[in-house]
Amino acid sequence: MTFARPQQPAIVRKPVETLSLVPTSGKVTVLGRKTWNVLLHLAQDQAIEGQDTYRATLADVVAGIDFNSRNLSIIKGHLRALMATTVEWQSPTAGEGERWDGCSMLAHASLETVRGQTWVEWSYAPNVRGELLNPNIFARLNLNVISELRTIAAVALYESCARYKAVGQTGRKPWRWWAPVLLGRPDDDLQKLDYRFFKRDTLRPAIAEINAVSDIEVDLLEHKQGRFVNELQFTVKEKRRHAARDLASTKPVNLALVGRAAAIDIDQAKFERLLDEYGEDLVTHALEAVERRMQSAFPEPLRDPHRFLKTVLANTGSIQVEPMPAIREEKAIAVESAPSPPPLRAIEAQDDRERRNWIEARRRTVAAQLELLNEQAQADLQEAFAQELIRTDTHPSILKRLKQSGWRHQIVRHLMVDFYASQTLGPDWDQPTANQLLVTD
Repeated sequence: MTFARPQQPAIVRKPVETLSLVPTSGKVTVLGRKTWNVLLHLAQDQAIEGQDTYRATLADVVAGIDFNSRNLSIIKGHLRALMATTVEWQSPTAGEGERWDGCSMLAHASLETVRGQTWVEWSYAPNVRGELLNPNIFARLNLNVISELRTIAAVALYESCARYKAVGQTGRKPWRWWAPVLLGRPDDDLQKLDYRFFKRDTLRPAIAEINAVSDIEVDLLEHKQGRFVNELQFTVKEKRRHAARDLASTKPVNLALVGRAAAIDIDQAKFERLLDEYGEDLVTHALEAVERRMQSAFPEPLRDPHRFLKTVLANTGSIQVEPMPAIREEKAIAVESAPSPPPLRAIEAQDDRERRNWIEARRRTVAAQLELLNEQAQADLQEAFAQELIRTDTHPSILKRLKQSGWRHQIVRHLMVDFYASQTLGPDWDQPTANQLLVTD
C-alpha cells in the first residue's frame, strides 16, 4: 500500500531586510511585489554557487492572460518597473539585519520565445544576490496565502508580521516609518499624510484583509506621545484553523484583470494604481460596469474608459461586492459558534436596509456616469426620456419641468437616472443579487 505525500505550501525565504522595503524612486504595486516574490522563490529553487542569472517559463511566473504580443507588453511593463524601482532594504526589528543596502529590485530581465513558449530571465544586483538566495536571517512566507491578498498594504503588512508568529508582536516603529512600507511609495510623497487617514484608509483595511484570508491574525497597538499616536506595532497570532488552498506549488501572479483593462485600452500603470487604491474586488466590479458600458453605444460610444472607471470606483465605495471564499469561511466559523440566531424580523429589516443602501449607491454611480456624457449626448438622452414620458402617460408636470429646467431639476433627476440606468444596464439594474448584498467586515 502506498500513501500520498502530504502537500506542502510554496515557501519563499525572504531576508528580514527585504520584508519592509521602502522605494526611493518609483512605486511598488501589489502585482509587482507578488511578481518579485515568485521570481525570488523560483531563483532560490534554481540557485547554485556561481550562478548569477535565473530562468523560468512565463507561465510559471504569471497567469490569467494570453501570451500574445499585446499582453507581453503588460509583462514587459512589470519587469521594467522592477528594474527601475530603487529600494532600501531594512528590518522592522532593532538590532537585526544591521546592513543597509539600496539597489533596484531586479538588475536585469529579458523575455524570449522558443518554439512557441515564452521564457523570462532575470538577475539581482551583486551586492544583495547572495543574501537573497541564501539568507542568514529570514522569514518563511507562504506564497499561496500572499496570492490571496488584494492590496499592497495587506501584502506588505502580512510579510512584515508573518515572521513574528512565534514572538507574538512586531518591533515598535514610528507610524511614519510604517507608511511608506505599507503604501509602497517613497517617503517624500507622504509628508502631508495625516495619521487619522492612514489608519482609516490603509491600516484598518489591511488588517481586516489579512485576518480574513491569511494564516495569521493581526491587531494594531498604538503608542502615544502625549495626545498623539507616535509609534505603532502589531500583535501576531497564528490561526488554529486555516484552509489554505492549492498548496502543491507556487501560484503564478494573476494578471487577468490587467489583461482585461489593456483590452479596452486602459493604461497599465494607471490601472494598477487603481488596484492599489481600491483593491481587487471593487476594481473587478467596476471594470465589469465599464465593459458593459462599452458594449452599448447609447447615448454615445464610451471615449475614455479609464476616466469612466475612476468615476465608477469613486461612486461605488458603498456598493457591496461578493467577498472572497475565505471570508465566507470565516463568517461560517463565526456562525457555528454564535449562541443563537437573531429574530427573523431583525434579519428581514437588515436585508431591507442593505438592499436600499445598495440601490442608492448604484443610483449614485449611474448619475456620475450620466454627468460624464457630453452636452449633445445628454441632450439626445433628454429627448429620448421626454418621449418615454409621453409614451407612459406620466404626469404632465414632470414633462414640463424637464423641458423648462432640464433633467437635473430635483423633481426630474431621479426619474432620469432610472431611465438611463435601464437603457444602459438593463431592466434589472436595481435588483441586487444575494452575493452583491453580502457584507464583508
